[in-house]
Amino acid sequence: MTTDEKTEYAPEHAPRLSWSEHAPDVYKAMVRLDIAARQGLDAKLLELVKIRASQLNHCAFCLDMHTKDALAAGESVERIVQLGAWEESRHFYTEKELAAIELTEAITVLTDGFVPDEVYERAAKQFEEAELTRLIAAITVINAWNRFGVTARMTPGHYQPGQHQ
Repeated sequence: MTTDEKTEYAPEHAPRLSWSEHAPDVYKAMVRLDIAARQGLDAKLLELVKIRASQLNHCAFCLDMHTKDALAAGESVERIVQLGAWEESRHFYTEKELAAIELTEAITVLTDGFVPDEVYERAAKQFEEAELTRLIAAITVINAWNRFGVTARMTPGHYQPGQHQ
């Protein structure tokens, strides 16, 4: 292939709708909730949680955003890549991060209808109650953002780190 040739990628899909434009009060309320939830939480830990929830929810827009924000916050590519297989890559993360990631999965995938006691207890041992409450709120918020992103089919690839903070 010559330098003049370009790789042909699949066409970019258009978003289904601009929900923030049609419901700006809802969007602004989500932003306020997001800001409130993240207070006092470590930025890199928070991005790991957001990436993991977005992986589970298949939200490409949020994966694009939060991997870029994680890198901008100083997170390593290796830890981001290993996040999808964290159970086999535990040695990349602290016990506190593992507890947060496991709690994220339990809250995100409620197929059993509850968060198992042992998962909650591991998180409760790693986080003070106020911090744990904010972590639960942050996990809840990213799940809501994921649902907006997936349903509206928001287009990934154009986000710049810090753009929505």
